Parts: sequence; C-alpha cells; structure tokens
Amino acid sequence: MSYVPYHKEGTVTMLAGPCSIESSAQLDEVGSALKGMGLSWMRGGAFKPRTSPYSFQGLGEEGLAIMADTGSRYGLKTLTEVVDAGHIEMVMAYVDALQIGTRNMANYELLKAIGAATAKNHRPVLFKRGMAATIDEWLSAVEYLTQEGNPNIMLCERGLRTFETSTRFTLDISAIPVIHARSLYPICVDVSHPAGQVYLIPDLAKAAVAAGCDSLMIEVHPNPSQAKSDAAQQLTIAEFESLLKELREVAAAVGKTIV
Repeated sequence: MSYVPYHKEGTVTMLAGPCSIESSAQLDEVGSALKGMGLSWMRGGAFKPRTSPYSFQGLGEEGLAIMADTGSRYGLKTLTEVVDAGHIEMVMAYVDALQIGTRNMANYELLKAIGAATAKNHRPVLFKRGMAATIDEWLSAVEYLTQEGNPNIMLCERGLRTFETSTRFTLDISAIPVIHARSLYPICVDVSHPAGQVYLIPDLAKAAVAAGCDSLMIEVHPNPSQAKSDAAQQLTIAEFESLLKELREVAAAVGKTIV
C-alpha cells in the first residue's frame, strides 16, 4: 500500500460509511454507492466501544476482512477505529487508515503504541477530540502520536458533552478556525455524532464546509432502521447522495471540491 495524507489543499475529503460493519452485503451496497458518487474513502466500525456492554460490539476481524474486500473491489481507501493496543497490527493488515475514538483521546499508552506502529510508514491516523476535552488538551494529546515521527494526522471534531439535550452533543464549529490558527493539522468534522438525528445532519455538514473544514465524516447505511448501532443518525444512501450534491455547491462557493 502507498500511504498519502488524508487531505490535499483545496479539497474536502468525505469519510462516509456505516457506523458498524454488519455484513458483506451491507458494506457492498455502501461501497458501490460511494464509488458511483466519485468519492475515495469509506469508513466503518469493526470494533465498537459502546456505552453499554450489552450493545453490539462489532464483528471484529471478520468486519476488517469485509472492509478490506469491499475497499479493494471498489477502489476505496478504508478507515476504522482501533480500540486496543493489541489490535493495532491486525487492523493495519486490513485497512488504510486508523481512527482513535473520543473515549481514547486520553488513553496515552494506546496513542504511543499507534504512534510507534505508524512511525515508519506514516499510516494516516484520524484523532477524535474527547467529548469533554479542551482544544489545549486535544493538541497536547496529539503529541503522543507524533513524537515517534508520523506527521500524517488529521484531527476530528465530533461534538462536546454539554448541558444541551436537544442534540446528542454540541458541535464546536469554532474548533475549525482555531485548529487552523493554532496547528498545522487538517481538521475533519464528524457531523453524525453531535446531531444524533438525521434531520440535523445536512445543516451541520454545510456549516462545517462553509467554516473551512478539510474533511467530513457522515454515517451512511442502506437501511438505518435496521442498523445495529446509532440507527437514528445514519443517512440512507439516497439521503446522502442528495446531501452530497448540496455540499459540493457549498464547497465550490469557498473554493473547494469534495473528494
């Protein structure tokens, strides 16, 4: 594999796909659609750190194999979350990029292990902000990844836990210009998790692109009502395709293209 940065100047990289990889048929339908829309990345969870131990925890290595096969057939780069240091080598054998989720932003031993494992090949790493972390804490934590020598990091704003209950989390749009001003890292915005509800996603996504994000993460599922995780916030393929057309217009207005 040849590893390249997530982001190229003048583009917004779309990271789309289901919350959880559930079957070959499910991911094939998503992968085929993303390729047809001219996108280059697919995301999906094989290991799912859930609030409840009784919730769906992911397919594990079976899910990784499904993702690798689907990505290969449709020419899509692949992204999935690493939740345990013992999984790093296994995950890297299947996918193009590693995600560190919000619950592990302060898991410094995991960060150091991923930094060491990706030091030589500069494997892309998507690093989500902790749900109650300040930007200072986030930028400090990223140094655990980069101190081994991998500069290929993209930060990901995914909403903060606040007193507000009308949304799942509170999306910090201001994090986009702050990160651009205070670091050299590109920034992704995960609009699905702060929304928590499908009807909010289009407006949050358009706001993120208008504010200058370098990447967007949006959850897409062939049949969200049957999803094994986060059903309420996943777009259907048709909904996503419609939104993508609008987002391309917003991106063009700020001199960017969505890839």
